[in-house]
Amino acid sequence: MTKFNETFYYFIDKPGFILHNTIETKPGKSVTRQLIHKTDFESCIRCGLCLSVCPTYREFKTETASPRGRVFLAEKGLAGDLDLTPNLYKQMYACFDCLACREVCPLEVDPARVSVNMRAEQEQKRPSRWKIPVFDKTLSQPKTLERVTVPLRIYQKSGFRWLVYKLGLIKWLPEKLKDWESMLPHLTHKPLRTTIPREMQAQGPEKDRVGFFLGCAQNLFFPHVSKAAIRVLNKNGCTVITPAETQCCGMPMRSYGKRESAEKMAMHNIEVFEQLDISVIVTDCATCGSQLKDYPDLLRNCPGWKDRALNFSQKVRDISEFLTEIPITIPRGVLSEQVTYHDPCHLRRGQNVWQQPRELLQSINGLKLTELKESDWCCGSAGSQLISHHRTSINVLQRKMDHLKETNADIIASGCPGCMMQLQVGIRRENLKVKVMHPIELLDRAYASEPLVNTKK
Repeated sequence: MTKFNETFYYFIDKPGFILHNTIETKPGKSVTRQLIHKTDFESCIRCGLCLSVCPTYREFKTETASPRGRVFLAEKGLAGDLDLTPNLYKQMYACFDCLACREVCPLEVDPARVSVNMRAEQEQKRPSRWKIPVFDKTLSQPKTLERVTVPLRIYQKSGFRWLVYKLGLIKWLPEKLKDWESMLPHLTHKPLRTTIPREMQAQGPEKDRVGFFLGCAQNLFFPHVSKAAIRVLNKNGCTVITPAETQCCGMPMRSYGKRESAEKMAMHNIEVFEQLDISVIVTDCATCGSQLKDYPDLLRNCPGWKDRALNFSQKVRDISEFLTEIPITIPRGVLSEQVTYHDPCHLRRGQNVWQQPRELLQSINGLKLTELKESDWCCGSAGSQLISHHRTSINVLQRKMDHLKETNADIIASGCPGCMMQLQVGIRRENLKVKVMHPIELLDRAYASEPLVNTKK
């Protein structure tokens, strides 16, 4: 691992209003990295197209809650025309980072990235003490993160969670706590990282060697999804290597202004996969995939890391993206169910992957795919918005639930653990009999239900 002492600070380079980050790589030696350039502001012509697709603007109908408004606030704040007050930064944290504004902008302005980088600016000027134990001491340390979830496992394994629902105690909880409890999926006895074999051989002739990036949420909350993903890869001739020493992809750190922590995570993960004899890196988490593919931007000004990050990111594929590239062996099993699909923001807009999950679902015999109205509209999760901006998150989620009811689907599929937990909250709030599943789970079930081949002559 590359070791060096780092100190970070920001400054404003007037009159260009450029936000920089300076890193001291060695005593007396430093490099300056540009985070926000004045063109991010000058390109915005205030046309207002972003207002039509922004979840927060749709809820509040105020300029400060819009992408255009946040760009303007950032510009004036960095220029010194506005004080960089807690209220200004509050607007930056209210952004869902769903990337819809960037997609619709005719001049390719990225208000979400401006908002995220402004959070980094605040963190350097006014560091939040609580972020150190959360991000630097917990999320960056897989073993520590796993220990933190032990109380949740005890809550479930002891039967207390079952009792809470059986006795109807859940309805007496405050609304926020009730939703947070509903978000919790079924937990296995141990995190997947501690039990999964490092290498799982392909079934039949080996066609490819695949590195599997096991994300934090998949490891702790959705191990069954990643197990299904590996089984499907094995079924299609891929030997899968899952390194246990990977760390968080860095998205939570970056989203909360801890850019330097995200950079360290990226460097560590790149070094881990550089040691493997693989041709591709696959993940079943939309958020992880988006961040992993963005490592070249994250590390673009870190000495010695630009080319390494580019080589790494070019190997990264979402599970659905990779399987449609192979292509897969069509499953012979039949699933007689009706399914609809929700597009995770960081899969559809972050990676331009949206047709591939549908292709996988349509390859399953008997499965009827019904399109969800506004399938690419944010579900309101945005990582932690259900916790940090509960009411806004629930209001955005309600829109998704209203459309879900119209489909009469038995299953709603999505390729992001954050979306899956958020959708589960909405389904429980509405008392719907709908399962939340990852598309790869359905493909795995189809393979598992294939009729046995009679080898007797």
